[in-house]
Amino acid sequence: MNQELRKQGNEKLLIVMMLTVMLSSMSILLFNFVLPQISTEFQLTNSQVSWVTSGYTLLYGIGTAIYGKLADRYKLKTLLIFGLSLFAMASLLGFFSNSYWLLIVARCLQATGAATIPAISTLVPIRYFPVERRGTAIGTVFIGTALGSAIGPIVSALVVSVVDWRWLFCIPLLLLFTLPFYLKYLGDEKGTQTSIDWLGGGLLALTVAQVLLGVTNNVTWFVGGVVAFILFIYRIRLAKNPFVQPGLFKNKIYTSYLVLAFVITGIGFSLFFLTPLFLAEVQNLPVNLIGLAMVPAAIATALFNRHGGKIADSKGTSTLFIFASSLLILCFFLLSTFIHTNALLISLFLIIGNVGQSFMMIVMSKSISLTLPMEHSGVGMGMVMMQNFIAGSIAVGVYGKAVDMEGNSPWNPLNQLATGATFSNIFFVLLLLHVIILTVYIVMFKRKKGIEA
Repeated sequence: MNQELRKQGNEKLLIVMMLTVMLSSMSILLFNFVLPQISTEFQLTNSQVSWVTSGYTLLYGIGTAIYGKLADRYKLKTLLIFGLSLFAMASLLGFFSNSYWLLIVARCLQATGAATIPAISTLVPIRYFPVERRGTAIGTVFIGTALGSAIGPIVSALVVSVVDWRWLFCIPLLLLFTLPFYLKYLGDEKGTQTSIDWLGGGLLALTVAQVLLGVTNNVTWFVGGVVAFILFIYRIRLAKNPFVQPGLFKNKIYTSYLVLAFVITGIGFSLFFLTPLFLAEVQNLPVNLIGLAMVPAAIATALFNRHGGKIADSKGTSTLFIFASSLLILCFFLLSTFIHTNALLISLFLIIGNVGQSFMMIVMSKSISLTLPMEHSGVGMGMVMMQNFIAGSIAVGVYGKAVDMEGNSPWNPLNQLATGATFSNIFFVLLLLHVIILTVYIVMFKRKKGIEA
């Protein structure tokens, strides 16, 4: 009887975790749709306003790794209550923000609290479900990510069509309603004692922050970034329990996929960050319609995600990689060539790109997991999650700076209109990058098959 009650409790915990992940993923995307509005209100450049997103993703990525290690020392219940409480308080601070710096502080504090969610959402299925049901449990939790991506644009559009954009900070407050369930269903078990390399984590965060400042402000910041990175490498080579295990990078296949995932993730962030900007500047859409224009892509991604996983399992990751890469090349070609066309067609182009990017991340996750021995799987996949957010934060800074450059001459020979030339040029460069990535991948794949033969 007790075992049956525990099983029912675990199932309820899984549903609550899924809803928490949904609200967390929404909080990442909500403000993307109002960046033009924030930029106008505080008189910011695109590179400056990009910190609303890049600052969040930077701390979210670093925080995910830190909370994952803290989970070995403290109760999941304690960490989650702390994280959600901080998230809620930061949201209240953001609601009352009347200056840009206060807005950034609120977003950074939000990220610091929200980072508990991805860290713990990967541990709940492992600690509370048997091996034979773990895959289903993980899949259930991360349905929340797809739902958040689909619902986020709708909620953002509805909110800003009625009230001020600051009301978006009230949506994460719904997470407080999940606390009683976590108090009831999460146990009091702890992992083994472990030490955390706070200095190493701080040096990594400092490296990325200074690279972002170099992109958005002054190139002299890059010097500080290089110094911080050298100190970070020195630190992880000497620390007893380094923030990042240097031994992982001796696995050349893993390292190659990690670099590939970094580049692909950075390119993929263009769809989330640039779309609201060019829909506002080129298509002249109001904020409420910008969110709605991005809804079909989010829904399609949620619907097709499972099919992408089936292709990877049945046909192999290389088949899915080529298919996903082809979708992204097509998407960037259409966006670059027809950036000035109507919003309905743009919405269709985004479906192609978002599905392609989602499939690509499935490929990267599965391919990287297959390169890791069992004893390094947890640390190795944690590194992937962290570097994805770091790639996103750097990419957003780069895109913001690129938009500020305001080019008037289209580089795409099939698009000679000056309207939206800056965005067309960015998407044209991303198109070429994906062509190069696909070519290199095919050559490497053929060489690998030849060696195996």
